[in-house]
Amino acid sequence: MYRKFKLSNGTRIIMEKIPHVKSISLGIWVNVGSVDETAENNGITHFIEHMLFKGTKNRSAKDIAAAIDDIGGQINAFTGKECTCYYAKVLDSHINIAVDVLSDMVFNSSLDEKDIEKEKNVVLEEISMYEDSPEENAHDLLFKTIYQEDSLGYPILGTRDIISNLTRDKLIEYMEKFYVPENMVISVAGNFDEKYLIDMLEEKIVGTGKKENIHLIKSKNKANFNKEIGVKYKDIEQLHLCIGLESFSMGSENVYPLLVMNTIFGGSMSSRLFQNIREDKGLAYSVFSYPTSYRNSGIFTIYAGINPKQLERVCSSIKEEINLIKNKGLRKEELLKAKEQLKGNYILGLEGTSSRMMGIGKSELLLNRVYTQKEVLDKIDNIEMDHIKKVIDKIFSKDNMSVSLVGNIDNEINIKQYLY
Repeated sequence: MYRKFKLSNGTRIIMEKIPHVKSISLGIWVNVGSVDETAENNGITHFIEHMLFKGTKNRSAKDIAAAIDDIGGQINAFTGKECTCYYAKVLDSHINIAVDVLSDMVFNSSLDEKDIEKEKNVVLEEISMYEDSPEENAHDLLFKTIYQEDSLGYPILGTRDIISNLTRDKLIEYMEKFYVPENMVISVAGNFDEKYLIDMLEEKIVGTGKKENIHLIKSKNKANFNKEIGVKYKDIEQLHLCIGLESFSMGSENVYPLLVMNTIFGGSMSSRLFQNIREDKGLAYSVFSYPTSYRNSGIFTIYAGINPKQLERVCSSIKEEINLIKNKGLRKEELLKAKEQLKGNYILGLEGTSSRMMGIGKSELLLNRVYTQKEVLDKIDNIEMDHIKKVIDKIFSKDNMSVSLVGNIDNEINIKQYLY
């Protein structure tokens, strides 16, 4: 059962007590991601995430790592399109250390000038590593192609020029705007004493002096979905193909029917897409589909890593599966199996405290509510064929399609003739 609290400065707390485990996972979530950036500071959110590990007024970077390593715990962070999370997993007897270290990092970071310059090189190497991954390139290019100038299409890592020109003043200004109590959620899952934890959070979080900022505005209009084709030439063996179709935003009633449909279409090894293109025809090693939902937009992505000579056949096979599901829908037994598969994946994903902490934290931060396990399972069980048909009709339209291609591709190829 989930419990919610608010600290005296307005920071939201969402927690789930699991008495039978010996671990506890804690995350400090900030409602800021690359979508909040501009063309002038793209990459700053991710860079700040790096910098908060580089030392505080009380600890060096090595002290931060050692504090958690010494107790056998784990500490990490990630930056997404819409949120940033700093998290730790420790034995329940060491929750005080996790709270102390995470709160120190997030609220007392020193942002030392020398560390900033060193970390720029680290992030630039991360960008280089990403550029060496053509599959990642294809997915990022798809977002850039679809959203163009909208910040949802910005790369999370940013660009070399912008990262190289970040200053301490810019980091501080950005943090003062977004790293405020009303824009944060602390999520906790595991074995803990509720009063002890709340008192400790009140001391460590509120004691930092951060006050509620009622002037932060996070509203944004729906991101425009542009139907374009993006191509990036790379002299590599494989061709990486992404097809993006306009989908549903976070919180939509269609999200769960979409998940069921995707399970059947391309979301698993037994899916139609995988069985047709890989197993039956041997045209690709990796082929799959997945939905992504944001507050103001959504994408349904089909990906295939292929031999460039097989592009036409793979596109034809994808179009074949799209036409089949559009014209004939799903069989009843497929729907039942997909619902069971989705429920099984969901329940198995809740086996650890980390996944539970992630689930409740992100949901509270972005949706301002958390669905119980029963509510989620009921949503899946209540999906009918009519719901699936509505999703299929919305998603699979040739007037609703963008494409990205990364690899050794002939610029004369007209991808539209294969897919449209």
